[in-house]
Amino acid sequence: MSLIDNITSDIKEAMKAKETAKLSALRMLLAALKNKKIELKQEDDLNDEQTIQIIKSEIKKRKDSIIAYEEGNRVDLAKKENAELEILSKYMPEQMSEKAVNEVVKKIVSSLGDVGPTDFGRVMGAAMKELKGQADGTVVSEAVKKVLNS
Repeated sequence: MSLIDNITSDIKEAMKAKETAKLSALRMLLAALKNKKIELKQEDDLNDEQTIQIIKSEIKKRKDSIIAYEEGNRVDLAKKENAELEILSKYMPEQMSEKAVNEVVKKIVSSLGDVGPTDFGRVMGAAMKELKGQADGTVVSEAVKKVLNS
């Protein structure tokens, strides 16, 4: 069962259970997925990798909104966005721990040879290519900075 099929199934379950918050978040996600499919002019559904990228994008939007709402003292809206964030996070693959990311970055740095703090972009590119979908970009960035500056 593909990720999109899983989301569609969960929408049906949320309708039956009258879970309005979950239903709203999943409908927004499905709309974003359909928009991407139209943008790519694709006949078939998006594959799981493309779906995960869209989910990541939606999660980032929610995180940004939470910060903005908290700064504006809109706790009610921040709470709503946080609930949507939790719902969307369930569809993401398991993320690597910081320790595991550090180990992968160390291996990449050693395989690239002589690198220093000025090679951040090169190391970051290689790390993101290897860790695609397995770790958050900010965690990888911190790991690369730590390894290059040590």
